[in-house]
Amino acid sequence: MNDLFNATFLGNPAKDWFIVTGIITGLMILLKVVKLLVIRRIKKWASGTSTSWDDFIIKMIERNVLPILYVAAFYFPLMSLDFSASAANILQVAFLIVLTFFILRTISATFKKFIFTFISREEDSETKEKQAAGLIVVANIIIWVLGIIFLIDNLGYNVTTLIAGLGVGGIAIALAAQAVLGDLFSYFVIFFDRPFEIGDFVTLDSEAGVIEYIGIKTTRIRTLSGEQLICSNTDLTNSRLHNYKRMEKRRVVFKLGVTYQTPQEQLRLIPEIVKSIIEATPEVQLDRGHFSAFNDSSLDFEFVYYVLSPDYTIYMDRQQKIYLDIVAKFEAEHIDFAYPTRTLFIAQ
Repeated sequence: MNDLFNATFLGNPAKDWFIVTGIITGLMILLKVVKLLVIRRIKKWASGTSTSWDDFIIKMIERNVLPILYVAAFYFPLMSLDFSASAANILQVAFLIVLTFFILRTISATFKKFIFTFISREEDSETKEKQAAGLIVVANIIIWVLGIIFLIDNLGYNVTTLIAGLGVGGIAIALAAQAVLGDLFSYFVIFFDRPFEIGDFVTLDSEAGVIEYIGIKTTRIRTLSGEQLICSNTDLTNSRLHNYKRMEKRRVVFKLGVTYQTPQEQLRLIPEIVKSIIEATPEVQLDRGHFSAFNDSSLDFEFVYYVLSPDYTIYMDRQQKIYLDIVAKFEAEHIDFAYPTRTLFIAQ
């Protein structure tokens, strides 16, 4: 038995290996007990709360913190043994790589959780989560690149040359891909400023359609004629774009003209007739109505009302009802609509 304890393995007495093995086993059992008892109870408590951040923190502990502790339970007892410089260096590098991986994964998940929590407070959150996918991809690339540089620096390598090379390369890439970077920054503007969102009906110059997809470089619009219009994000942020989804009500201005032969009693009656028709129409709010002008071949009246819905079909239905009611009422009152005419007087 003494010979077994005095034997050496990889430059360390077997006794030391037994001690390290016991420490590792004890730590593993301790972590298992913590996972089964403590974390399980905390998870049960968190499931009854209204916030989702406590569930997220527990999930991060299970997915990232516990694996680090498991690795540390092996690493630190093993480092108490005497290894060659190369073997100790391999252990240290492996531990730093694992530690960096789980830390970066935690930072990435926390950023994603923060963005989705911010989005979930607004309406139509599922659509906005799809829109945020590009932002999360870009952020993850930045996080992992910076994390890898930090890892290389901690491994003892000089990262100054690497950072300088990345800087020069970044300038060259920026000059070569100005349009792409411009669209990328425009994507950030669209995401944070929200001039439009997926599902909004917009008009751009002579085109009109529904926003179907917002990407890192392009935005796709399904036009009224059915085809897909693809625009760069920079074009959209630099253009005057009408967003009809944000419309709360529609303002309608219309004119009608009657003949010059209409008696003045009927002329006084016309504004009241039209106002009563507009006021009796549901989802419509009257603004004003007046005798507005003497035209070449008509006496003109101007009316303004609001349709209290952004829906285009409702707007057309209400407008049609108002126009038909006006025609019916004018026929009943024997009021004639004017049309372009010219009267010729011939001297005897």
